[in-house]
Amino acid sequence: MPVSFPSAAPSDRFSDVVAALRAAGCVFAEDEARLLLGAARTPAELTAMVERRAAGLPLEHVLGWAEFRGLRIAVEPGVFVPRRRTEFLVEQALSRVPHAAVVVDLCCGSGAVGAALAAALGVVELHAADVDPAAVRCARRNTAGHGGRVHTGDLFSALPVDLRGRIHILAANVPYVPTAEVALLPAEARDHEPLTALDGGSDGLDILRRVAAEAPRWLAPGGCLLVETSERQAPAAAEAFVRAGLAADPVVSAELHSHVVVGTRT
Repeated sequence: MPVSFPSAAPSDRFSDVVAALRAAGCVFAEDEARLLLGAARTPAELTAMVERRAAGLPLEHVLGWAEFRGLRIAVEPGVFVPRRRTEFLVEQALSRVPHAAVVVDLCCGSGAVGAALAAALGVVELHAADVDPAAVRCARRNTAGHGGRVHTGDLFSALPVDLRGRIHILAANVPYVPTAEVALLPAEARDHEPLTALDGGSDGLDILRRVAAEAPRWLAPGGCLLVETSERQAPAAAEAFVRAGLAADPVVSAELHSHVVVGTRT
């Protein structure tokens, strides 16, 4: 059903937006209403934004940005939305290599991880890469303020060869959903995010294994590869790291429901 929010008292508009979002099944309707009201410049724009959200478009795609580790990360339709749980990966990277000078965000999506690392580290040589041109466009916007260089291509083949043996932090938020489970994802992800950012193959670890196998040639001594995975997959992911010659350390954030495997080149 079409909705509209003509000029009215702010409290009335807020109540109307909340009601429309609740009717569409939005669990955090009040929080989303505040964000939409803050972003819309006119009643007509507010109506359009609420209609897009009620139709199932991720809130971040409606707003055009997502919050990640205190940063406002630009996203656009068709680009993977950074998850708050991935902030744990950033925290682990910073704690393991606090003085990193060369950072790579592989499978970068919007570039949120690379931007967050650069923001915390200060002056770094920052590279990011993704196979999806839409993601590359977003990542260029999000890393531009940090001098980031964003490359289009498949994993390491996208990177400049002079990075081999120089990377201190290699963050690779690879797709890790098993192919058979993609259909079970929430509609916001399944219908509005690229399959290449979700589908990790039969057991979800196909891309992770490829990254782990090649990472030692790109890491500097003491450099770290960090990947996010599920609790169920973490042991197999750690095994892949060990087979590649990395010292593997699976870590967990109960607060963020996040599982990260850290591989260090010794």
